[in-house]
Amino acid sequence: MSVVDVFETMEYGPAPESTGEASAWLQRHAAGFGHFIGGEPRAAGATMFETRNPASGEVLARLTQGDAAAVDAALAAARGAQPAWAALSGHARARHLYALARAVQKNARLLAVVETLDNGKPIRESRDIDVPLVARHFYHHAGWAQLLATEFPGYEPLGVAGQIIPWNFPLLMLAWKVAPALATGNTVVLKPAEYTSLSALLFAELCMQAGLPAGVLNIVTGDGRTGALLAGHAEVDKVAFTGSTEVGRRIREASAGSGKKLTLELGGKSPFVVFDDADLDSAVEGLVDAIWFNQGQVCCAGSRLLVQESVAERLHEKIAARMATLRVGDPLDKAIDIGAIVDPVQLESIRTLVARGVEEGATLVQDAGQCPATGCFYPPTLLRGVEPASTVAQEEIFGPVLVSMTFRTPQEAVALANNTRYGLAASVWTENVNLALDVAPQIKAGVVWVNCTNQFDAAAGFGGYRESGFGREGGREGLYEYLRPAFVRKLKPIPDAAPVHPPRPAAPAHEAGIDRTPKLYIGGRQVRPDSGYSLDVVSPEGVLLGQVGAGNRKDVRDAVEAAAGAGAWSRASGHARAQVLYYVGENLDARAREFAQRLRAMLGVTARKAAREVQASIERLFFYAAWADKYDGAAHSVPIRGMALAMHEPNGVMGLVCPDDAPLLGLISLLAPALAMGNRAVVVPAVRAPLAATDFYQVLDTSDVPGGAVNIVTGERDVLARCLAEHYEVDALWYHGSREGGEAVERAAAANLKRTWVNDGLARDWFDGEQGEGREFLRHATQVKNVWVPYGE
Repeated sequence: MSVVDVFETMEYGPAPESTGEASAWLQRHAAGFGHFIGGEPRAAGATMFETRNPASGEVLARLTQGDAAAVDAALAAARGAQPAWAALSGHARARHLYALARAVQKNARLLAVVETLDNGKPIRESRDIDVPLVARHFYHHAGWAQLLATEFPGYEPLGVAGQIIPWNFPLLMLAWKVAPALATGNTVVLKPAEYTSLSALLFAELCMQAGLPAGVLNIVTGDGRTGALLAGHAEVDKVAFTGSTEVGRRIREASAGSGKKLTLELGGKSPFVVFDDADLDSAVEGLVDAIWFNQGQVCCAGSRLLVQESVAERLHEKIAARMATLRVGDPLDKAIDIGAIVDPVQLESIRTLVARGVEEGATLVQDAGQCPATGCFYPPTLLRGVEPASTVAQEEIFGPVLVSMTFRTPQEAVALANNTRYGLAASVWTENVNLALDVAPQIKAGVVWVNCTNQFDAAAGFGGYRESGFGREGGREGLYEYLRPAFVRKLKPIPDAAPVHPPRPAAPAHEAGIDRTPKLYIGGRQVRPDSGYSLDVVSPEGVLLGQVGAGNRKDVRDAVEAAAGAGAWSRASGHARAQVLYYVGENLDARAREFAQRLRAMLGVTARKAAREVQASIERLFFYAAWADKYDGAAHSVPIRGMALAMHEPNGVMGLVCPDDAPLLGLISLLAPALAMGNRAVVVPAVRAPLAATDFYQVLDTSDVPGGAVNIVTGERDVLARCLAEHYEVDALWYHGSREGGEAVERAAAANLKRTWVNDGLARDWFDGEQGEGREFLRHATQVKNVWVPYGE
C-alpha cells in the first residue's frame, strides 16, 4: 500500500508499543509485590491476589492483600513522619515535589506502558494525557508549597491523609490526591484500586529514587476491605475518596462524628448539550472525547447526549458514521482509539445495562464486529430514543455507551440536564456565546465545558454537586481540603449546659400585658407549628419568659419548600443582596435596646454584655453586606487558548442550626454569610434562648428580605437538625451543637451526600474576628464551578 493509498483509505497498520522495560520491571517483582511503608517496599504478604492485563487476560503480577496490621503500620509511619515534614520550609517541600515531577518525566514512557498494561486504556492516552498531567500536578503543587505560608496565613496541615483511588485513572488520581496533600504538609497512606495498583507501586519506587523522606508517602494494596480499614481508622485525619457513589455514601456514614475531613469525588451522568447552531462536526469530535475516551470509564463522561430536535437526525447520522471509524483493539497499538474494559465484571455490567436500555425502548446503534475475539472489549455504542426516566438515562453505565435524548428550547435543555441525582460535569455546544454563558451557570455541575470536553488542569478545581460528592481537587480551592484554621486545634468542648430550674409562672396578665406566643416564620409569614405544642423559654433563675412553637418534620418540610421557591434571592446581584443586609443591620440597630433587654432576660448577663452582643451582630451584618459583591471568583491560568472561570455559586437551600452561646450573634454569624452569597436558609435558633430569633423575624419583615429567603423553625435542635439532614432538597447544612448531634447530622446527610459543616462539639468564640467571621464562612457558603471557555477560530 502506498502513502497515497493510506491517505485515501485511512487504513492504518499496527504501531505496537514496546513492553520491554515494563516487562523487565515486572519480572524483577515476579515473587509478588508487598506494600510500600516507611520509605521502603515490604516483602510480599501471606495473602495475595492477581492483577491481569484486561486486553489479554494475562497475569501481570501478584499483589499483597492489605490487612489491619498493614494499615496500622502504614499509618504509624505516616504519623511519625508528619511533624518533621510539616516543619520543613515551603521551599524544602517544593524541592521534593519538583523532584517527583522530574522523576515522572524521566520515566514517562515506562509509567505509560505499565498503566496501559494494567488498566487497558490506549497507550496514546496514557502517554499523551495521563502521564503529562501527573507531572503537571506535581509541578503546580511544588509552587503552592513554596507559596503556602504567604497565601494561606493562619492555616495548618490536617495531619495524616487516607486516600483511596479508583481504577480508571490510577496514576493520575494518585497525583490529584498526593500532590496537594504533600504540598500542604500532610503525610499520606494511599490505597490504589485492586485492579490497577502497579503504577502506584512503580511511583513509590520513584519516590525512593527522588529522596522523598521515609513515611511521607505509604501505599497499601488490597480490595475494598483494605479501603474500609483505612477510611475508618482513628489515625486518619482526612479521607479523600474517588469512586462509586454507593461506597462514598458508606464512607460518609462511617466517618460521621469522627472529626475527619472528607473529600468525595463520586459518580456522574454528565449531559452533553448540543444546540442547533453548534458546529456539528466539532460536536461529534467532542463526543468521541466525552464518551469513548478511556472506554467511557470516566466519572465525568458525557454519557447523556441532549440534542436540539431540529438537528438531531443530522447529528445522529454523523455520530454513527464516526463510530464506524473508531478502532477497537490492543491498547498498546498507537493506532487504537478504544482499548479494553478494566475487568470482566465491569464488562458484564455494561452489557446488562445496555440490554436493559433496549428492553425499555431504546434503539441500539452498534457494530459488535469491531471488537477482538478475546479480551475485555466493548464496542462504541449509541442508544437513541431514550426516555429521561429510563434506566440508562439515570444510571451510570461506566462504559463506551452514549444515550441520546432531544429538546426544543434552552429551558427544556437545562431541565433535562439537571434531571439527575448527579452533578459532576457538563458540556455545552453552541456558537452563541450569550447562550453558552446563560446556560452554563444554570446546570448543576461542578465543571462545565463550553465547546470542548474533558479539559483538566492542576490549576482548576474539579469536583461535583449532589450525589457526585463534595470538595474540590486542584487549584487553590483544592488546597483548602488539606488545611484547617490553626485556631481549631485550640478550641475547647462546649461546656455542659447549666441546669434549668423548674419554670415559675410568668407575671399575671395585668402586669405582663397581652400574652404573645411567637410563631414559626415560614415563607415570609408567621405560622403556627404543625405539632400544636409550645416549648417554655426559661431564664437562668427559672422565670418563665414565654413560649415558642415546637416545630416538627412537617414544619421543616414547609420551610424547605418556601426556601426552594425563593430562587430570586440567589439570582439577585451581590449589590442588591448587600443593600438588604445593610437594611437589616440598620433596623436591628434601631431596636438595639429592645434586643439587649431580651438577651439579658434569657441569659442573665449584664446590660453591658447584652449590648455588646447586639452591637457585634450589627457589625457582622455590615461585614457580610460588604462582602456580598466582593467575594469574587477567578480566571484560572490553564494551558488552553481560553480561560477557566472559577465561579462562586451559592449552595442553594441551607439548613443553619445555631449555637446556644451568643444566641443572637451566633444566628447572625451563620445567617449573614449564607444570605450574602445568595443562599436561602432554614434556621433552627438557639434552644435555650430562641426569643432573639423570633424577635429578629420582625426585623426581617421590615428590611425587604423576600419571603422564603429566611425561614425560622423553633423547637428541639437535634430533632429538627436531623429532619434537615434527611431532606433531599436541602443542599448544605451547618450545625453548631453537641458532638453527638453533629454525628447524627453527618450520618443522616449521607442519604443524598449534602455538604455539612459541623463543630464537632467544640465551642467557637463568636465575638472573635478570626473564629466568628471571615472567608472561612464564605467558602462554606459557596461552591466553586469551573466553566472552561476556549476561544479563537
